[in-house]
Amino acid sequence: MLGQSEDKQPGISRWLSLRRDGVLVVLDVGGPHLPAIVYWGQDLGELTGVEAGLLPHAAALVEGQQSADRPATLSLSPTRAEGWPGWPGLSGHRAGLCSQTLFELEEALVSEVDGEDVMSYRGADPLASLELEGELRLTVDGVLKHRQKLTSTAQSDAPAYEVLDIPTLFPLPGYAEEVLDFAGRWGNEAQPQRQELHQGTWLREQRRGRTGPDTPLVLSVGTKGFGNREGEVWGIHLGWSGDQRYLAQRVNTRAALIGAGEVLAPGEVRLAPGESVTTPWAYGAYSAHGLDGISARLHRMLRRRPGHPSKPRPIMLNVWEAVRFNQSFERLAELADIAGQIGVERFVIDDGWFGSRRDDTSGLGDWCVSSDVWPEGLGPLVDHIRSLGMDFGLWFEPEMVNLDSDVARAHPDWVLGTPGRMPPAQRHQQVMDVSHPEAFDYLLERLGLLVAEYAVDFIKWDHNRDVADPVHRSGPRAGHPAVRDQTLATYRLMETLHQRFPSLEIESCSSGGSRVDLGVLEHTQRVWASDCIDPIERVRIVQGIATLLPLEMIGSHVASPRSQTTGRQHDLALRLLVALFGHQGIEWDLSATSTAERQALAEWARLVKRFRPLLHSGELVRVERPGDPGTALFGVVAQDKSEALFALIRSGTSPYWGTPALRLAGLEPSAHYRLIRVAVPGEGLSEHDHLELSAVTGLNLTGSVLMNAGTHVHLPRPDQGTLWHCVREDNPR
Repeated sequence: MLGQSEDKQPGISRWLSLRRDGVLVVLDVGGPHLPAIVYWGQDLGELTGVEAGLLPHAAALVEGQQSADRPATLSLSPTRAEGWPGWPGLSGHRAGLCSQTLFELEEALVSEVDGEDVMSYRGADPLASLELEGELRLTVDGVLKHRQKLTSTAQSDAPAYEVLDIPTLFPLPGYAEEVLDFAGRWGNEAQPQRQELHQGTWLREQRRGRTGPDTPLVLSVGTKGFGNREGEVWGIHLGWSGDQRYLAQRVNTRAALIGAGEVLAPGEVRLAPGESVTTPWAYGAYSAHGLDGISARLHRMLRRRPGHPSKPRPIMLNVWEAVRFNQSFERLAELADIAGQIGVERFVIDDGWFGSRRDDTSGLGDWCVSSDVWPEGLGPLVDHIRSLGMDFGLWFEPEMVNLDSDVARAHPDWVLGTPGRMPPAQRHQQVMDVSHPEAFDYLLERLGLLVAEYAVDFIKWDHNRDVADPVHRSGPRAGHPAVRDQTLATYRLMETLHQRFPSLEIESCSSGGSRVDLGVLEHTQRVWASDCIDPIERVRIVQGIATLLPLEMIGSHVASPRSQTTGRQHDLALRLLVALFGHQGIEWDLSATSTAERQALAEWARLVKRFRPLLHSGELVRVERPGDPGTALFGVVAQDKSEALFALIRSGTSPYWGTPALRLAGLEPSAHYRLIRVAVPGEGLSEHDHLELSAVTGLNLTGSVLMNAGTHVHLPRPDQGTLWHCVREDNPR
């Protein structure tokens, strides 16, 4: 706690501070407004109350209303009633009457919980009959988490209070000038986009009932020209899988903010007297060293979570590309035999094992093993898979249903949509109302029985369409908006399965990367990044998603030579190299591979097992290559800087002759490293490559030289790449 100031409410110190991992957050809790963040950034050391009051951020936040007796403050819930001209922290009304809230601070306390600095606060507006409680946490990794709980304190006969918007808003300094977020579509997710933050609002909304392939992932605002490793950056992410809003705003006082929150439909949250609503967690991250610093904080936080995988991530085979809906014991047993020889550790059966599901027009929702395809059930195949040393995964799409299914015919009222009409179909399917009590019980029973019967280790949990017309058709909330209920019910379904089967792993797959967020990842262990497995596209997609998630949580598979989404054809070596960086797997018809390809896959599996302890625990490093367009350089550095693994991928030609030096990043400047080019299976090295391997392997350079001067290496041709291993000399490998 900082030094007290005299201009405070009785019993409340004016300044509080949260400090963790080089990040400092200073809060004004002197009232009468709710706590206000007056500084969020690099740790400044211990401050007196006088110094806290003079922080530049504080001045920037209150300047502009020169005629006001008390300037408006960007508190944790600023409102128009106190003169705040920007995005409000709460919007709503009671029975259609205007309700501009003005919360007076009642309590602000700082404590330490699980090694985190926690500031809890409570404010009330007696005229609006509302109470707002908030929790601001600075994790040991320097991530700033925030959520709020709004309660109606009205008399029992009062109308309900309808909540329209209740976002988290974090302040930015005036010199944060550029916005970076992500966009995209199916098969081409995580596309970075950048623009200046002018006066006004940069607004991104997802109204899909799921996170969406065009999710911003992390909305970041930083100093002009910030990059992967340079510049100050402030970012925000919303841990929520339903409709959502991200914004960055600068008002004409130069005050700026970033924010995130749910998009609520009219009538979706109506608080009767005594009722409350709690927002999802919003995650803020600050870095003085570019986007990689943001990612490092988020990755460390995720790796500390109780449900984070503690065992080596198994190499997976998913059979979708090999068989589609044409499943049989003989066909899948053949694939399992080859997979076992290669070194695959997890075998996943995809869509088509249940009900009448011989194509995508029927059977979805009938979660019973098809007696036509599997007359003896899945047991014989599962036994065969386990006899080969692999664990077993199974595909589900619990939130979806075909109208041509037994469950939809028996319970058409379980389908989401306005009563009296049916939403437009997508992929011949509709959305099942998971929050309907009977539908929830049905799904829990069917999934639970199958997981128990076959000791399922892994669920590929898919979600292949947007939620159109999200209205409850029946049940206790018939006619009401459904996105929030659907999202929370899905979380509860996953959580209940985990409680019953603690070792079960779940992948968040949503027609590729359309549900990548920290809300669903409270209940899942990895995401499927994209249905596009073209290695050139995957370099960008995985690097984008890795802004939020560590590599061990991002599915990264080797596919067939010709990409099914782009039509391009790539050498096996490039496909293996790109798939190395993530949670590795295979998405290929192994029965169609040659002996040489299987040998290369087996060598790759050994390479995966050699390097995955580093890849799945180290710090992500993304290196810009000025003057070398069409190349990507990225890698992972061990937390103790003892080793690093980098990939240099070339996707196009350069307008210049010559090759810029290979300059790495993230190493210990004073340490000596041996730089080793690692041969990727299937690479087919030329004579020049062999000479380079011989020359480069002997290099012993300091981290400072490798990062600042670099060393000249042979640049791969377009659609090729090279793999580099740095080993600290006091840690031979």
